[in-house]
Amino acid sequence: MNEESHDNMHDHRPDPQGVPAGSPVTDADGRDSVPAEAEPTTSTRSTPMAASTPAPASNQPTLTGESPSAHLPGTERAGVGANGPTGRPLPDFPQPAPLSSHGPARIIAMCNQKGGVGKTTTTINLGAALAELGRRVLVIDFDPQGALSVGLGVNAQELDLTIYNLLVERGHSITDVIQHTRTPNLDLVPANIDLSAAEVQLVGEVAREQILARVLRPVVDDYDVILIDCQPSLGLLTVNALTASHGVIIPLECEFFAMRGVALLVDTIEKITDRLNPRLQVDGILATMYDGRTLHSREVVRSVVDHFSDQVFHTVISRTVKFPDATLAAEPITTYSSEHSGAAAYRQLARELIARGGAA
Repeated sequence: MNEESHDNMHDHRPDPQGVPAGSPVTDADGRDSVPAEAEPTTSTRSTPMAASTPAPASNQPTLTGESPSAHLPGTERAGVGANGPTGRPLPDFPQPAPLSSHGPARIIAMCNQKGGVGKTTTTINLGAALAELGRRVLVIDFDPQGALSVGLGVNAQELDLTIYNLLVERGHSITDVIQHTRTPNLDLVPANIDLSAAEVQLVGEVAREQILARVLRPVVDDYDVILIDCQPSLGLLTVNALTASHGVIIPLECEFFAMRGVALLVDTIEKITDRLNPRLQVDGILATMYDGRTLHSREVVRSVVDHFSDQVFHTVISRTVKFPDATLAAEPITTYSSEHSGAAAYRQLARELIARGGAA
């Protein structure tokens, strides 16, 4: 083979990326993402020494794992004063001052009738982030699936007393049911599948919408924040949670179908405010499972901000494998992977909630 034909073989190699510069990249689920940028062209005629030089290490997350300190996709440029993922300038949320005393608690329901939007994940990690700030936090597992209890390392199936017993039986004190978790300042009232029978048993009770408020009354002065992890429905248990609460946080997955039920939820909140609990207010809508690489996520967040304006938290929770990993380890992400940007996001959410007046 002569030298000219050898050169031609090098000059006609296909592009190793297989994507022309500027073309849209398609995700595995068929959604368009940001355009691929052109790679710098390098000569195919390199010396043996240049060919053996290793490429510089990348700081970006790999497909098999994420760098603990890496920014999640779509959040790299978010900083104080710059536009965040919600398209608004990101304010500075200062470190709150320590509390000189504790209580009475502000009660917040984590509510969305759609499942899988991040209610339990947010209850665990927001509670842990508030506890890091010196707040005494009680989380209430109000879902018969008991995911909150499992996520904090409590096997509620083996317990004799849970939130179910407090709702349907007399003679029990909530202090006998509270479980201390491995996270300082964070306590739990567990639940298991027995709770699924409570709605039927409470139908004939007098003031059945206010039973949870009665259950929580003895410990309100012992905590700064009480977070209620609601089940994915608008049934009697959720109505109880909203009636007992001062505020509501609505976790909203960055998907079109998740948006559809928000109007119905807001309508239910307005009815409860009008008829049962005049103090109830929406503390904020929290965008979860956000991926700034996809046009769909960005459009959902933009649409939610257009509809609900300042009710949408500036903090956005990005999608990451670290959340299910932390759940499997039965601890919050703030301790499981303290330096990860998912932990930083929930710490920022805790500061934002306090700055908004949603917590002490």
